[in-house]
Amino acid sequence: MGTFHHDKGELHGITVVVDTTGPQVFVGRCDTQDEGSIVLLDVDFHEDGDDGKTKEQWLGRVAMVGPWVKHPRVVLPMTQVASVRKLADL
Repeated sequence: MGTFHHDKGELHGITVVVDTTGPQVFVGRCDTQDEGSIVLLDVDFHEDGDDGKTKEQWLGRVAMVGPWVKHPRVVLPMTQVASVRKLADL
């Protein structure tokens, strides 16, 4: 099984966690990913330390209850991306 949108990348349509090289972490449905950027839809995000939670603590909660959409679309340059993984793998 795979995506029907071969030009959008293997993670198209899958909810992913995008950790940045900075304090932010994003959770959203992957639309496209290439060497230049990743585009997420229906995006939730967290900044390390907000509400007294680390990125990993926040992700633990999101893995249990799901993300809360804060932005309809976010484009992140790959130069700011530390890792991309499926939320289901947490």
